[in-house]
Amino acid sequence: MTDRPRNVLFLCTGNSARSVIAEGLLRRLGGDRFRAFSAGSFPTGRVNPGAYPVLRSLGLDPAEFRSKSWDEFAAPGAAPIDFIFTVCDNAAGEVCPIWPGRPVTAHWGVEDPAAVTGSEAEVAAAFAAAERRLRRRIEHFLALPPEVLDGPDVRARLEAIGKDTAP
Repeated sequence: MTDRPRNVLFLCTGNSARSVIAEGLLRRLGGDRFRAFSAGSFPTGRVNPGAYPVLRSLGLDPAEFRSKSWDEFAAPGAAPIDFIFTVCDNAAGEVCPIWPGRPVTAHWGVEDPAAVTGSEAEVAAAFAAAERRLRRRIEHFLALPPEVLDGPDVRARLEAIGKDTAP
């Protein structure tokens, strides 16, 4: 068991919506037990404006977030990552860098709200749906006791959360 906050990285291809929302949720809900980060394999370079209302609803300033490459977290001197969650199917299938810290990985696929077209209300509803699904999964993750997070079956437990089959 570690006495430092555990580092959690949320990955998505563009790092503009889902992974940023997940980072914000864990920042807000994780207390001092976790440090949240997000990145993308092919970052768009900007956070999708549709994520702003979600971040604001969490009491977070959207200006604190940026779209960045996952290379930042694989570089020499990067903080060791304890857990990595891919939140889009594309990122889950990509060849990832070698991560410092030998993190536990799991896939938590969520529909891309940034891909939704339609009225402002329809787009906002898609972002809200992504936030609800990510919140539920993060709350299940946070409810796991430290001995489970350090246990041999942690990956299976985290994968179950991503399939919405967690108890």
